[in-house]
Amino acid sequence: MAVADIDHLIGLIARLPGLGPRSARRVALALLRDPQRRMLPLARAMENAAMSVKTCSVCGNLDVTDPCRICADPDRPHDIVCVVETVSDLWALERAGAHRGVYQVLGGVLSALKGIGPEDLNVDSLFERLREGSVREVILALGSTVEGATTMYWLQEKIASYDVVVSRVAQGVPMGGALDVLDDGTLAAAVSARRLI
Repeated sequence: MAVADIDHLIGLIARLPGLGPRSARRVALALLRDPQRRMLPLARAMENAAMSVKTCSVCGNLDVTDPCRICADPDRPHDIVCVVETVSDLWALERAGAHRGVYQVLGGVLSALKGIGPEDLNVDSLFERLREGSVREVILALGSTVEGATTMYWLQEKIASYDVVVSRVAQGVPMGGALDVLDDGTLAAAVSARRLI
């Protein structure tokens, strides 16, 4: 492997969230120290995931099936939809066992600074479910940021014309906090203590 190949590997790893150049070098070195047991299995797993993982056409989750296993599960209440910003937030709520219904992954939040408007959010399938009348409650489980609050307000206004209860996660989610970094107990308490808005 040439030095340019190593630098390219480090550069690609450094693009991952939470990893800067120093962390990327450490990861690259760990992979290169034992490429047969670390790097090649990782490369195969990444290629397999790239080929098989799909975005759920109903909720926006990532899975190997479409609709995803959550949307296709007949034992889950489909009349309670929990709206989250990212798949990472959905996974955090699932890990905590905090929500047993279904989800809607927005894929972001409204942000004038980042140029993210309503047309950039994954909301069409949510409004389709609302029009069908199959939803009884929408839980807004977005982070307690300015953008999260703006998005919740916008969604609340849009959902107001439908005959559904709208609630939001309550205590336990700190201002400026993101759902995917909270512990399971905090997430479970936040969802169970939600309040109407």
